[in-house]
Amino acid sequence: MLSLEGIKRHAAEIGFDLCGVAPCRHLEEDEQRFRAWLAQGCHASLGYLERHIEKRFDPRQLVEGARTAVVCAVNYRNRFSGIQSADQPAKIASYACARDYHDTLRSMLGELLACLRADVPELAGRAFVDTAPLSEKQLAVEAGLGWIGRQSLLVTPRYGTWVVLGELLLTEACDRYDTLLEGNGCGTCRRCVEECPTGALSDTRTVDTRRCISRHTVEREYGPRIDLHGWIFGCEACQSCCPYNRHTPGHALPAFDPLFDPTELDAEAWRTMSDETFAARFGTTPLARGGAERIRHNLSGTGRE
Repeated sequence: MLSLEGIKRHAAEIGFDLCGVAPCRHLEEDEQRFRAWLAQGCHASLGYLERHIEKRFDPRQLVEGARTAVVCAVNYRNRFSGIQSADQPAKIASYACARDYHDTLRSMLGELLACLRADVPELAGRAFVDTAPLSEKQLAVEAGLGWIGRQSLLVTPRYGTWVVLGELLLTEACDRYDTLLEGNGCGTCRRCVEECPTGALSDTRTVDTRRCISRHTVEREYGPRIDLHGWIFGCEACQSCCPYNRHTPGHALPAFDPLFDPTELDAEAWRTMSDETFAARFGTTPLARGGAERIRHNLSGTGRE
């Protein structure tokens, strides 16, 4: 049997800022809300969200015999998080200024799994970092890490929304599990809803991706035209105004150090940059996902049909 104390000790030693543990179960209510959201067309061109819905809300269908979900989080806040001004013509979400977090978290989760297997040799499991249909934010809620804010992001008491998540689905039970945080952490605050420049957020704690700047600048699928408000990769408008993000400490892991200063690159610098220079400077960051061509397209300031 797994030990909750042991899991958290290993996770902290590896460098995770938060770790919570929950039993694997069918998240039926969340699945119903998700299906209603899909029925409204709020997922826009993200057709992959329509697939494997049963697996997304029941981790036991992703890993045979899964009994325990370990949800880990790392604070990624850096000196550019939430500070880029409205009039900056080429804004980039601060997480994208560092090494791609998928690679970092995958390595850390692999190390954690090895530690747990050393404690429980018969343990089997699998690590996830956006690699499969898994409702990771809701699993984080189940594991007591935070709550879903009105901007649809996980909000944690200590680090606000400046966190990235990774999960282990394990075949052994744990001696005890974390509990959900009590209460509604957002209270009556609606700042994220009010500050979203495109009106993509609502009080239902969901996002209409048809209007979401982040989707329009990051995902491969283009959508109807919207004003990108100077963002060329991602968007932090709904995070910059969140009260829980005001006093979040900076990241601790060197892997999350910024590799470039987005405030030093204006629109012309991005527009005239060669593909070779782009690859050399940003090939290990999330910007590589869209490539130089996508960045140049986003500089037009709108999405496209």
